[in-house]
Amino acid sequence: MKFIKRFLIGILTILVLVVGILFITNNGYILRGVWVTYLHGHETAYLDDYEHFDNRIIAKSPNPQPWKIAKDYNSVNETKRLDSVHKAIGSIAFLIIKNDSIWHESYYDGYGKDSHTNSFSMAKSIVTAALGKAIMDGKIASLDTKVSTYFPEFGTGYAEKLTVGDLSSMSSGLDWDEKYYSPFSKTTRAYFDTDLPEFIRSLKVVHEPGTYYQYSSGSTQLLAMCIEKATGENLASYVSRNFWQPMGAENDAFWQTDHKDGIVKAYCCIASDARDFARFGKLYKQHGKWNGKQILDSAFVKTCTTPRFVESPQYGYGWWLETYRDKQVFYMRGHLGQYVIVVPEDDLIIVRLGHSGNVNDPGKYHSNDFYVYLDETYKMLSLRK
Repeated sequence: MKFIKRFLIGILTILVLVVGILFITNNGYILRGVWVTYLHGHETAYLDDYEHFDNRIIAKSPNPQPWKIAKDYNSVNETKRLDSVHKAIGSIAFLIIKNDSIWHESYYDGYGKDSHTNSFSMAKSIVTAALGKAIMDGKIASLDTKVSTYFPEFGTGYAEKLTVGDLSSMSSGLDWDEKYYSPFSKTTRAYFDTDLPEFIRSLKVVHEPGTYYQYSSGSTQLLAMCIEKATGENLASYVSRNFWQPMGAENDAFWQTDHKDGIVKAYCCIASDARDFARFGKLYKQHGKWNGKQILDSAFVKTCTTPRFVESPQYGYGWWLETYRDKQVFYMRGHLGQYVIVVPEDDLIIVRLGHSGNVNDPGKYHSNDFYVYLDETYKMLSLRK
């Protein structure tokens, strides 16, 4: 009995020491991360983790605009290969929208058309759209506006050259490590930290901005902070007023914050449904128009979907880019295989949400499952009567 008592006291002492060390070394966020992930059976962020964070609401439209449903809706079954991939990597939603009508729609694992799931980095495309709107409205002068306009601490050294366009195009030069499974990475800290602005403002620009592509979630977070400064409005409200509601979103969305009423985690973490996420694909496919109204400048849309750097053709401003069957493709992409894929030439939008995905071959920017969704969608469309 004494042994058990000493053992338990020893374990408790060790836990207290560990907790103390984490806070002394400014790594207290790890405790929050352990609770949200490991203690809920996960090794990284996951689709439903928004339930464990505070959120701001992206309010739905008071006048919802449901998607049209194609006359031959769900008339063609998924291919065997597509079905196999869905099962293997845990898809929870798969939509094919052809000519602005839902032609195919499948849900899995208990999820449905109104289910909310984390978008992860698909949010980056939405933040860039907000940047375009702020420029269109004259709140931000241009993509060349200096970050130091809003945050003077970025006014010296390499940081003095840093622009909002550099942040959107992933060429900020920030000292950032984009790692999702390391508890000590900057990305993990940003995910679980309770004072995100302070952390982001502490970042250093370690090489010349605007010179080459280097993916960085910190860049999008800093961009969001600039937009909020310029507009005087929290980003969730800004996105709702300028996009979510004008585009007729049918459901509220939830955007994770660092703490109650805090700043949104802008580089990720909008929880919504497949149908409402698809609206951004339609907006960009229509060159920024919605119901005949230009809600986003068409020149800005073109800039977003054009590579900034010749040597990095996979990325523009906030959007991933690829050429498939000699056709332009641009898409939103998030951790664990969240996609809104747009093929403008064929008036086609593909949405996939799921528990895992985004597995790239070495040296490749586009993941294997991305090509599966394209290949099998075209096979299915070829069977239309």
